[in-house]
Amino acid sequence: MLKLPPAIFDQIRQHSEQTYPNECCGILLGNVDAERDERVASLAVRCGNTRTDSAHNRYSIDPKELIAAQKLARERGEDIIGFYHSHPDHPAQWSETDLAEAHWVGSSYIITAVAKGKAVQTNSFLLAGTGEDDKHFKNEPLVITKPQPSAARPTTAKVESER
Repeated sequence: MLKLPPAIFDQIRQHSEQTYPNECCGILLGNVDAERDERVASLAVRCGNTRTDSAHNRYSIDPKELIAAQKLARERGEDIIGFYHSHPDHPAQWSETDLAEAHWVGSSYIITAVAKGKAVQTNSFLLAGTGEDDKHFKNEPLVITKPQPSAARPTTAKVESER
């Protein structure tokens, strides 16, 4: 199960709309409760889609942005718990390409369908398995948590990679 505060859910959908007709992408930071098989997001990190050949139906996160997000997670005492991207004018369902390019087993992968510039559906999938040979996506419940009193930590960020 993936738990998102409403602000993060809204930010992911807004990011999806803002990048339309191209795919957006980003990283989720938070904590994992292994006993409950839950990932609880506390921050959405917007990333730039580095795909220049087919950004309308593919995405790629710059490795420098990924490293910066890992560093931020470590500073916050958290982990990377998932990733998100959009599907412009396509269902919020994973594709064979999404599976082939997913490598963080045990992480959530959120997909938001954007129809004619408007976010219409958001689904989450858990990348299950033990490695590349048997990885597969499983439908994952996506729970929007109740708003919390203003927290000391932001719910969205844009990390700057060290160049």
